[in-house]
Amino acid sequence: MLMRRTNIQEKLILAKKRDKSADEILNEVNDLLAKEHDTLKRIEGNMKRKDSVISNDFEFDLLETAGIYHVRHIKKIAVDYRLRFLDSHYFKGDIPPEAISKIKNLEKTHGLELKGFKILAPSKLFKLKDKDDPILFAPIGNDYYYLIHKWGRDLHPLRKILMWPFKNLVNLIALVVGISYLVTLLVPNGLFSKESSSFQFWVIFFFMFKCISSIVIFYGFALGKNFNPAIWNSKYLKT
Repeated sequence: MLMRRTNIQEKLILAKKRDKSADEILNEVNDLLAKEHDTLKRIEGNMKRKDSVISNDFEFDLLETAGIYHVRHIKKIAVDYRLRFLDSHYFKGDIPPEAISKIKNLEKTHGLELKGFKILAPSKLFKLKDKDDPILFAPIGNDYYYLIHKWGRDLHPLRKILMWPFKNLVNLIALVVGISYLVTLLVPNGLFSKESSSFQFWVIFFFMFKCISSIVIFYGFALGKNFNPAIWNSKYLKT
């Protein structure tokens, strides 16, 4: 006669039935889940709070030096890549579970409740959902911030170059001049007169410069665009 194989799950069920403290275990699990739910709700609430928090009382010796950044470092990257550094309640994307987990671990390690979260991300993430490279910070004080979590895909490798014209007026004018010069070179010789000359070239160049400048100015005013240093921490949409 063949012996019946042992089903470990059935043995576990039987052991739990015989254990008089099973109900206590279930109650402990329920309490633990309830606390986790309350913690999650509290963190989500702090992420959406609109009151300004200047600092959190971190235990400085427990912080990783690599995660500490001054606001000037953040501003430089924001200006170079046309990003915004705003309070987390302006953020319209989803905060990943990994970020929430890191916040809970930091709170447990430092014995505090983190508030005043800020996020560094492309402007569009503060208006609609997307997945481009947001970074979550918490204030330490004296314009220093602690990097908690980065998620999403990395920025396009050419983004810094593409955003270079928007850093300041000089860069934008240089771009318009460069484009005008290239477009002028594409105009066939003798198109406006039988003989080409340097005077004719510069007249065409000036005409191209005015046309392209007009388009740039119209685009800037129509869409309410501004230069990177003016928008990196701006709360307004049309920037």
